[in-house]
Amino acid sequence: MNSLNKLVPTDIWGYFQEICKVPRPSKKEEHIIQYLINFAEEHQLEYKKDEIGNILIKKPASLNCEEAPSVVLQSHMDMVCEKHSHVKHDFEKDAIIPVIEDGWVKASGTTLGADDGIGIAAQLAVLASNEIKHGPIECLFTVDEETGLTGAFNLKDGFFESKILLNLDSEDEGELFIGCAGGLDTVATFDIEKEEVPEKYFAINLQISGLKGGHSGDDIDKGLGNAVKLLNRFLWQAGREYNLRVYSFTGGNLRNAIAREASAIAVVPASQKEPIRVAFNIFYDEVCSELELTEPGIKMHLESCDIPEYIWTKPFQTNFLNAIYTCPHGVIEMSRKIEGLVETSTNLASIKQVDEQVVVSTSQRSSVETAKENVAAMVRSSFELAGAEVKHGEGYPGWEPNTDSQILRITRDSYEELFQTKPIVRAIHAGLECGLFLEKYPGLDMISFGPTIKGAHSPDERLEIETVQKFWDHLLDVLSKIVQEAV
Repeated sequence: MNSLNKLVPTDIWGYFQEICKVPRPSKKEEHIIQYLINFAEEHQLEYKKDEIGNILIKKPASLNCEEAPSVVLQSHMDMVCEKHSHVKHDFEKDAIIPVIEDGWVKASGTTLGADDGIGIAAQLAVLASNEIKHGPIECLFTVDEETGLTGAFNLKDGFFESKILLNLDSEDEGELFIGCAGGLDTVATFDIEKEEVPEKYFAINLQISGLKGGHSGDDIDKGLGNAVKLLNRFLWQAGREYNLRVYSFTGGNLRNAIAREASAIAVVPASQKEPIRVAFNIFYDEVCSELELTEPGIKMHLESCDIPEYIWTKPFQTNFLNAIYTCPHGVIEMSRKIEGLVETSTNLASIKQVDEQVVVSTSQRSSVETAKENVAAMVRSSFELAGAEVKHGEGYPGWEPNTDSQILRITRDSYEELFQTKPIVRAIHAGLECGLFLEKYPGLDMISFGPTIKGAHSPDERLEIETVQKFWDHLLDVLSKIVQEAV
């Protein structure tokens, strides 16, 4: 493990290194919850925990700052748990291994958890310091942001008292976020129809890997490849030209990550053994040409394997592959109000085959509620036509921008004074918990900012070292300016 303690600011990096040692998968945050409780008790700070696992730690105002308004700093405890297929790592037990490389901190073969571990580290550094000038501070740590926004959904009215909220879960230094998209999950379940493998058939294992993956909100407009869509494209074509028959098809992992890997086991007539290899190599060349700028690391393999115990029936295979082919993926609509902002998108996230079923998970996002519902219905229709059972998740609301926000003015002015340049003020296509906070606390004045994180939700996740210092300086200056305005 590279030591992060030598990086500056030392406090925030020291806490981030500690956090890397604490397992914190979504819905399994018991270790990080206990870590936060231990921290509060060690520093003799008031804290409370709600029924769902959210933690609030309170710190009194520094000397002569008691009249300043209370501020809540907020981040989420959980992290996306993704790794390269060859890496052995148990996210429920093993520490994340941070590596310093060319001005960035990354992890060794896994997601880093800077989303949102660096936000947690900043909160702890504020709580532990005796030198920072601030009014009353509340630090809110929510559970399960990544897979269900469970902590934000179940947050009770009155859990915190502040009227100003600083969300520390953004990933682009120099940008201030004042709005975000709402989201909805759509899951399709297919009951597999089986039949025996015909005689004189040859079995093959097809794999696609090496794609970048990434965040299904932030990266959906980057032209990245989707391993599930790509492999389905070949299976669909080969089923028609070479009588390829599918036994299994899996790919992707989390609903909020673009699928990086996919694999399938299939059979073809023995007479098609060599032609199918040639077709696969030609397909590989075609895909490499199409994605040469965005996915230079793509890899595709075809190898022989044992004959499976059964195959999908021809009608079921046709319906399923048609459904995956027609299911939309990517940007659906760009915003007409904010230049460069994705308004509506959908992510075909994963296919998981278990026992007698195949489950397809997708997620839809939009800053327009009706557009979110429309694209979810579009996805639902493509699967219902193929005979699947389709269900929608509960969904979460977006956060409508408020350009007259007082905390926006303070945060923007602070950035200009510190760095002699204007920050970009915009909305984000990714989901933040702020929309749910606003539903429960209608009077909240909110803003979101953070250091630069690239490749979030993938093993390529990395945190830019120099931006952490700027993020820290900016956060402390905002807290100081809130005090100044109250004097």
